[in-house]
Amino acid sequence: MSKVELIVNSLEKKVQRVLHQITELKKDNTFLKDELLKATAINSKQLELLQKKEDDYSTLKFANSILGSDESKRETKLKINTLIKEIDDCVSKLSD
Repeated sequence: MSKVELIVNSLEKKVQRVLHQITELKKDNTFLKDELLKATAINSKQLELLQKKEDDYSTLKFANSILGSDESKRETKLKINTLIKEIDDCVSKLSD
């Protein structure tokens, strides 16, 4: 074989290797994109669940304070006053 043929053969092998690497990288990229979408979906669900749990906690905390918990009587009074003000605002808007 001549030197030109050897160079061409070597170049063809290198091109094939690069094309194979590109194919593998595309597969990996697709897989990683899918994994990212799954992780994002799980993260969103976890954030929603966390928000629900925080709301439940706030509700339970308020319920405990209404039941007479000494720890948050002041907090309860403030919350009740806020609710009364909101109700008064609604009544005044309805009256207008």
